[in-house]
Amino acid sequence: MSEKIDLENEAEKLRVAGNYDEAAEKLHKALEIDPDFARAHLALAVTYFRLKDAEKMCHHGERAIEIEPEDAFNYTALSVTYQRAWQLTNDQKYIQLAEDTKAKADAM
Repeated sequence: MSEKIDLENEAEKLRVAGNYDEAAEKLHKALEIDPDFARAHLALAVTYFRLKDAEKMCHHGERAIEIEPEDAFNYTALSVTYQRAWQLTNDQKYIQLAEDTKAKADAM
């Protein structure tokens, strides 16, 4: 198995155990190996939700879309990410972003 996949797996175990900072570190190491590793960006979006960092969460969800724009799952995941950003911030802009992104996923 490749090193980036090993890091992703380690990060998942850490995230499940509630060690979010350590999980984020592992995922960032995976991105040092492959900056276009979309699954690591998606995992960071989830991890940063647990760390209550809406800005980083959205950045990584959006990055997954940039890397794999043809993958409908990534749009659905980003829609959920925007919904969670709204939960953290109560910023209404995230509601519209979530709806627009979900519509894009549905259209695919």
